[in-house]
Amino acid sequence: QVQLVESGGGLVQAGGSLRLSCVVSGRTFSTYGMGWFRQAPGKEREFVARIDWTGSTTGYADSVKGRFTISRDNAKNTLFLQMNSLKPEDTAIYYCAARAPSHLQYGYWGQGTQVTVSS
Repeated sequence: QVQLVESGGGLVQAGGSLRLSCVVSGRTFSTYGMGWFRQAPGKEREFVARIDWTGSTTGYADSVKGRFTISRDNAKNTLFLQMNSLKPEDTAIYYCAARAPSHLQYGYWGQGTQVTVSS
């Protein structure tokens, strides 16, 4: 069983920074692709960033490229999302997700952490 628990959300002013963490239970974390997604009120969930199991390959949504950085610490079973230069439109619930090897879909999700950016 894989469980994901996010933390680090909160209220921040525009231009500020936050660092989200996602702790993953189980010994298979180092083999999983990981991602961050977000859902704003009244909108569908959208992709934010992804990272492969080695940590060497990453990808970002255009809306966050250059401002957000995804990383992972396989020794600590933890995924991170460093968010800089935050904008009010970044306000959303942020979810981490895990994708098992050879799977195309993310099969495991956390409960989410709220990020609110005030103008």
